[in-house]
Amino acid sequence: MIMQVFYTPDIKNITYALTSEESKHAVKVLRMEAGDEVCMIDGKGGLYYGIIDEPDAKKCTIRVIEKIEQYNRRNYYLHIAIAPTKNIDRFEWFLEKATEIGIDEITPLLCQRSERKTVKPERLRKIILSAMKQSIKAYEPKLNSLTKFTDFINNSDNENVFIAHCEDNPKQSLKSTIEPFNKITILIGPEGDFSPQEIELAKNKKITEVHLGKSRLRTETAGIVACHTVNLIKES
Repeated sequence: MIMQVFYTPDIKNITYALTSEESKHAVKVLRMEAGDEVCMIDGKGGLYYGIIDEPDAKKCTIRVIEKIEQYNRRNYYLHIAIAPTKNIDRFEWFLEKATEIGIDEITPLLCQRSERKTVKPERLRKIILSAMKQSIKAYEPKLNSLTKFTDFINNSDNENVFIAHCEDNPKQSLKSTIEPFNKITILIGPEGDFSPQEIELAKNKKITEVHLGKSRLRTETAGIVACHTVNLIKES
């Protein structure tokens, strides 16, 4: 039996009451009863195992029986700055899968060729939290606000920052460049790619140009390839 996972960011004591929404889901939808075992994550690295004491649909109470700190903490930090896609479902798919694979920080980028110029942070965070529970990730990825490309690179320290693009400039593969670094930032452009001006600006800021393979990838696919590549290299 797969244990049900709940997000409990403010958990502190040996007993914890789920929110009304989570309580209703646990009792009315999942039909959970007293004595059922559950798993909880706080988004700060804490993983908790507990048992339902009072299966109340408005205030379901759980008794903590075990706590694991720094659960599955990685020894590297991955930040992907990526332009949201015109079809927001595809960007949400990226958020879901990147969270499941493993990512620490996400910045939606507003680029010259961006077709989507607004996002709904509350909706995006819900996608992330759902993916955290699905994959039992105890750390919540940081979701930044939509940021202009120029502001991002001007305010970044540009250390271990890589820009993936499709222009014919000479560039290394991402997998051949990231191994020495424990903090990695990767920039992924919109459907029409970064503009030549943006690529030139990145080069002037000493940001390393990379490619993600021989195929031309959709924005969300490129983001997942970058995320998976870093996880594969750093965890091997």
